[in-house]
Amino acid sequence: MDSENLFIILGLAFFALLVYIGFLTRRWIHDASDFILAGREVSAGLNIFGIAAIGFAGSSITLIPGFAVLYGFWPTFFNQFIFIVGGLVFYGLFFTPYIRRCGAQTLPEWLEMRFNSNVRLIVTIGTIVGLTGIMANNIVSIGIVISGFIDLPLNVTISVMFFVFLLFSYTGGLWAVTFTDFVQLLLGLIVIPLVLLTLFSSFGDFSWVTSRQPEAWFSGSAGTLPIISLRYPSVLTSLILFASFLVWGNNYYWLRCASCRSEKAARDSYIWAGIILALFIYAPLALIGTYSRALFPELLDTAGFVEATTAYGLFLREVPLFLTSILLLVPLAAGISTATTAHMGATSVAVRDIYQRRIKPGSDQKQLLLPSKIILLILGLLVWLLCFYPGGPITLFAFANAWLGPPAILILLGILWRRFTPAAAFWSSAVSITIMVVLTFADLTGLFSIDQYMHLGVAGFGSGLVTAVFLTFLTKPHYYGEENWERVPAPGNRKVITLNEEDSKALKLIIHGYSNMSELTDLLGKDAADLSSIIEKLDRGGFIERQALTGAGFYTFRACKQEAADLPKMSSREKALAADRLTEESLGVLSAIENDFSGLNSLVEKGNLTSLQLSAILAGLIREGYLAEKGFWKRNIKLTPAGKIKLSKHTP
Repeated sequence: MDSENLFIILGLAFFALLVYIGFLTRRWIHDASDFILAGREVSAGLNIFGIAAIGFAGSSITLIPGFAVLYGFWPTFFNQFIFIVGGLVFYGLFFTPYIRRCGAQTLPEWLEMRFNSNVRLIVTIGTIVGLTGIMANNIVSIGIVISGFIDLPLNVTISVMFFVFLLFSYTGGLWAVTFTDFVQLLLGLIVIPLVLLTLFSSFGDFSWVTSRQPEAWFSGSAGTLPIISLRYPSVLTSLILFASFLVWGNNYYWLRCASCRSEKAARDSYIWAGIILALFIYAPLALIGTYSRALFPELLDTAGFVEATTAYGLFLREVPLFLTSILLLVPLAAGISTATTAHMGATSVAVRDIYQRRIKPGSDQKQLLLPSKIILLILGLLVWLLCFYPGGPITLFAFANAWLGPPAILILLGILWRRFTPAAAFWSSAVSITIMVVLTFADLTGLFSIDQYMHLGVAGFGSGLVTAVFLTFLTKPHYYGEENWERVPAPGNRKVITLNEEDSKALKLIIHGYSNMSELTDLLGKDAADLSSIIEKLDRGGFIERQALTGAGFYTFRACKQEAADLPKMSSREKALAADRLTEESLGVLSAIENDFSGLNSLVEKGNLTSLQLSAILAGLIREGYLAEKGFWKRNIKLTPAGKIKLSKHTP
């Protein structure tokens, strides 16, 4: 059997596996929160695969070996290390606690919480455009490689890939995408290290490279990698483009964090994903480029960017036929995995920030399930059409950075700087996007190229940052950004506020132990921006105290003592439950777990609780030590001795 037929068989088997995963996970989809957010139930282990699979994109198969040809092994590895540390690890340590507590399911949703609806709208549009560009680029890039290998028309290859990923995404939502990421990365973790064995057995160890190309470890055909340069590539531009724009400002990294079952799971998954990518994916791919340069000096010693990206293809010529087919399956899996993740990121924004917010406000999670699936199909068909437009995917990918860059500035300043104002945030985004769009058009039409001076993204980042800082000092911040605002309520520093029914519901939950915004959002079923207005009212009235005015503590609260007349009316039983940080609903969950763990599923299936309400209740019970959880795929929960005592105490 030749390698072409073998690849077709392996590809069909892989597609069949993806479709099976979609139908397998369909039974876990009860409402839109399961479809888009996996019910906030993704474990740390499973999310490690999801995050690493995003970093192991189809484009990395060609770009990393090519970079090693241009600049050498160690500069290439250091460049990827910038993405890992400045992007993934920093995101895990700094952003995930904030994201997981704030309750927003999407990045634009948080932007309305922190700023206003105008900022949310402009970034929502930008996010959809940016993620569409990423999705189209991945599909077309892999389609070109596959079409060339099996001699199939490009439009057929693209259409087959779209049909498969739309089918399993439609049936299983984020659960299906998460499982696909697991399969894709597992395949990469098995195959890519095998490349090292092939290199060593076929050509020799590292000394073989040194003997043929002694400079290949530290420099390449383009010389040495610049450190501080505004032009790409350099260490500085990699930090701005790959760490800041493509991670901090990207909704699918936000979505991955928001889908985790706990703050710790989110944090650990980003850190471990970075370690796995560095050691088991990026280093071997950089070695492929380094060995390829030593193997083909006549082709690669003077290679430019385009010639350097052929290093992976040149390497495939030198490996056995069976391994060639496997090594082509890896970029296929990587491309589909990244495309489907970007697809879910765009779908979540379209559903949460446009459909639910502006078209059908007030829709609950069950009512949103079908629209979520329809929007997923519409976006998929749109990208499919754009893939056949001459220059379409390339142009969209060029625009991706222009639209994903501004949110990176907003999220960083919005977390760290409490004075950062809504007006400054809006105009920072508008100026940055406008400058990058205009410069992109000028470059594409040949009118002007800024690349001779700096990278497009640097211009956008710099203009957005300067605008944000300058306008912040000229415009009015939210109340908590005022210099005289004090975090701790005290006589004379709060207003007299009368609570309505919605305010009392939120305050009651805080009294019962639900101490962060994410739990309140999930329990009340509200858009995080709407709930944020209620929390601000409680804060200004002195009913609650924030843990901090910046960082994750901004969305962590405790109830403050008030006059009895100001507090929600509570029965003696409610007060007894509140003393132990329990509610009737959480007591019911404890009872269901004691009797039969499968009873938890029936609570959701019968409509007693939504998936997100159950997730919030479980998070509170685990925090109080009443439950213990584990489980790689789905939660496996058991009652602790403390939980049994409380259940016995409060069961009539």
